[in-house]
Amino acid sequence: MPTRQLTTKGAATRQRIIEGAAELLRQSGAGASLDEIRAATSTSKSQLFHYFPDGREQLLLSVAAHEADQVLADQQPHLDDLASWDSWHAWRDTVLDHYRRQGRHCPLSVLIGQLGRDSDGARAVQADLLDRWQRALAAGVRQMQEQGLMSRDLDAERAGDALLAGVQGGALALIVTGRTGPLESVLDLMLDQLRVRP
Repeated sequence: MPTRQLTTKGAATRQRIIEGAAELLRQSGAGASLDEIRAATSTSKSQLFHYFPDGREQLLLSVAAHEADQVLADQQPHLDDLASWDSWHAWRDTVLDHYRRQGRHCPLSVLIGQLGRDSDGARAVQADLLDRWQRALAAGVRQMQEQGLMSRDLDAERAGDALLAGVQGGALALIVTGRTGPLESVLDLMLDQLRVRP
């Protein structure tokens, strides 16, 4: 989220508030008031509004952007190095582990729900996350194509879209049913389909 220039200490304080608020929301699984966030982060009211002058929405958008970054960070180092089948399968295992640990509670969805799905800021956070995720997957497909490990007839951008849609669909099924089976199945089937056949 764009912010005015802060000192190193100010940036660290702002980040501490964001991370503390994120942890509170993960634990509660629901909304949190500014007073609850202040208590959880040992932050005064004046301090909170110093770093988030537009109030609760600005803070929640910052936390949402942080959670979006964490979605991709949790897939590293594999997501940025999809240059072998070993790395693709390590990425698959990492994604499954992330969603198993998360379970039916998605912190980012909770935040988006609080901000309102019609919020321009919320949509921008989600769109940026999906764009970065898709680009990384498409880049991985291209790396495999260069080595002859995936068909050159594949459209890497469309393959990245399909992989991302599969993960998102599996994650939604987990939230609804509590089962990771659909996510595991779609990842296994898609990776199998991407292999070059002899």
